Amino acid sequence: MVINSFLPLLLLSFPLLSSAVPLSSGSDGNLFGEFPSLPEKDRRILHRSKRGWMWNQFFLLEEYAGPDFQYVGKLHSDQDRGDGTVKYILNGDGAGSLFLIDENSGDIHATKRLDREEKAYYTLRAQAVSKRTGRPLEPESEFIIKIHDINDNEPKFSKETYVASVPEMSDVGTFVLQVTATDADDEQYGNSAKLVYSILQGQPYFSVESETGIIRTALSNMNRENREKYQVVIQAKDMAGQMGGLSGTTTINITLTDVNDSPPRFPHSSYHLSVLESAEIGSTVGRIKANDADIGENAEIQYSIIDGDGQDVFSISTDRITQEGIITIKKPLDYESKRMYTLKVEATNTHLDHRFLHLGPFKDSATVKITAQDVDEPPIFSRNPYIIEVHEDTAAGSFIGAVAAWDPDAANHPVKYSIDRHTDLDRLFNIDSGNGSISTLQSLDREMSKWHNISVVATEINNPRQTTRVPVFIKVLDVNDNAPEFAMFYETFVCENVKAGQLIQTISAVDTDEPLVGHKFAFSLTTVNPNFTILDNEDNTARIFTKRSGFSRRETSIYLLPVVISDNDYPIQSSTSTLTIGVCACDRDGNMKACSAEALLRSAGLSTGALVAILLCVIILLMIVVLFAALRRQKKKEPLIISKEDVRDNVVSYNDEGGGEEDTQAFDIGTLRNPEVMDANKLRRDIIPEMLFPFRRTSPIKDNADVRDFISSRLQDNDADPTAPPYDSLATYAYEGNGSLAESLSSLESAATEGDQEYDYLSNWGPQFKKLADILLCRHTTAPPWSNVYSS
Repeated sequence: MVINSFLPLLLLSFPLLSSAVPLSSGSDGNLFGEFPSLPEKDRRILHRSKRGWMWNQFFLLEEYAGPDFQYVGKLHSDQDRGDGTVKYILNGDGAGSLFLIDENSGDIHATKRLDREEKAYYTLRAQAVSKRTGRPLEPESEFIIKIHDINDNEPKFSKETYVASVPEMSDVGTFVLQVTATDADDEQYGNSAKLVYSILQGQPYFSVESETGIIRTALSNMNRENREKYQVVIQAKDMAGQMGGLSGTTTINITLTDVNDSPPRFPHSSYHLSVLESAEIGSTVGRIKANDADIGENAEIQYSIIDGDGQDVFSISTDRITQEGIITIKKPLDYESKRMYTLKVEATNTHLDHRFLHLGPFKDSATVKITAQDVDEPPIFSRNPYIIEVHEDTAAGSFIGAVAAWDPDAANHPVKYSIDRHTDLDRLFNIDSGNGSISTLQSLDREMSKWHNISVVATEINNPRQTTRVPVFIKVLDVNDNAPEFAMFYETFVCENVKAGQLIQTISAVDTDEPLVGHKFAFSLTTVNPNFTILDNEDNTARIFTKRSGFSRRETSIYLLPVVISDNDYPIQSSTSTLTIGVCACDRDGNMKACSAEALLRSAGLSTGALVAILLCVIILLMIVVLFAALRRQKKKEPLIISKEDVRDNVVSYNDEGGGEEDTQAFDIGTLRNPEVMDANKLRRDIIPEMLFPFRRTSPIKDNADVRDFISSRLQDNDADPTAPPYDSLATYAYEGNGSLAESLSSLESAATEGDQEYDYLSNWGPQFKKLADILLCRHTTAPPWSNVYSS
């Protein structure tokens, strides 16, 4: 580091004037000077304000590395007489830390190394004060310490590595890239920041301008196909490139971009391909490729067939991904007809650069030879499809047509024929396996089917896997073999009061045959009819007229009129259709009012036998419905009480117990109160027994009969009654239930320990319950004779 020995001192003049003109000071403190070069009238005296002290800028070297503090300068006031009464104070940037001042002498020192790149100058304020009074002797003055720059920073580029590109084959001096370096040193002071650029690596291909850093091509006709990437190193050096200057470098990776300067070239002049003759149209034969050193769209190639005997058989297209030429089949191949084809294929660039046409031509051609290989082919039919016409009256076994097929291979193997029976399920046709002649096995009916579509299969005898099928459409031609008939069923009526010559019906006919010239029907009566006549309209319709008047339903309710209908085709076909005419009562306007039942039935087209059959079917259907309903009603009744506990060994429960006094269906309580009034013919309403035996009247209970005697009597009657149901029946024989004060008296609801139960409380209910208490007490001591209990 160069240390400047000049140290700025305290000056008593303006800096600019100190270096321009001599200054002097008068006794009055005015600073004046003379300018001898000026005219007399322009000369003037300069005055300045009286100041105790003043100084200029201080300068300090950066990066000072001495052992002591770096001396900056000295402050001195006019008020300082050297007696030590003046004290110097320093304030501002770095005062007290970075800059120290001797308060007695005014000497300023820098305590640390300073870097101009961090801070270029410091602004401070100085003042002289009296040590005795502490008052300022002079106003505070401001001064600047500027840091002198030294060359301590090397140039730096904005990037360590640059990426650039330039088209190949560019002219010398083509702009590539501009790089710029910066130097942190002071540009205004010396050459520390003056940079010069130079190239360290990349010659002789590229060059750099020393002042601007612009990189240009230095070599012409640089070919990307020979070398694509280059690495260039650029140096920036300060001190204007002089010895001892600092430098920095950067790397530029330069890529040559492609231009279309390389034409396509086939690596071979001829190619040989082969393909099976059975290959389908559109299938690929092979691929060829012309090489192009360019890339991207500059390497895109279009292939075409420009000559050769296979131009009509083959075609070529371009694979846009691989840039290959794909040869495909355009027409079927036949080994037996032609075995070798020759093509001349041309490859051309699709994107041309006119600047480099002189390097062309940008196309190339090659010869492609294609060989067709023989395969075992299936037989070939002479036509596809076949259409054969046959009349419907052709006899079975007649020849109707033939098919022909052969083996296209050179060996020409024999072929046999067959009919696919899935297409001839009715076996209507047959084919000769040797010559392919087709004959009928059955007679044909055009009215059932106008067309028959069958498939004939031709198979090589030596190789049954080689088969070919062809459709054969057989059209059945019409023959007039069906007679015409009524077009519809006619409901024809004639009024009793009809007059002679009145129109009663218009009829028409249809024929399932289809003559070439259309239908032409003729209508007539089989015999002369005294009641009706027919008139042919000669338009395939006819009208029926009455021949007399005064028809009577009582005499004849129905007339049958046979009508003969014939066609005009060959051979002529005719049929007799019967028109049923009913006689009806009509009003004056001819509107029908009533007809006989037979006439209505006849008009409906139903005979008596048909009506009887319909009625029988209806009756049978109704009987089946009734029987089914009866079977559904016979369901087994489930018991009302299903208990796992044995309430009483000989007590069985059934679902026919009454509901107490509110149940008026199970038993009539009036009978219990007055047994004599029981109707002998009255049956129980809860059970409908089958009357296997006549009803036997029970003997009435006499007076003073109590409940016990009544029950015993009923028990005996039922045990001896053959008409009683064959099962025990639970019924209510007491005035009990929800409406009774005693509620239910049934012993079936008694607890398991009912043997210990007391029944004395029944006596408190009245005399009518005393007998019941005695019965219950007796029941628990001995088994009662009526243990097959009906009531409890």
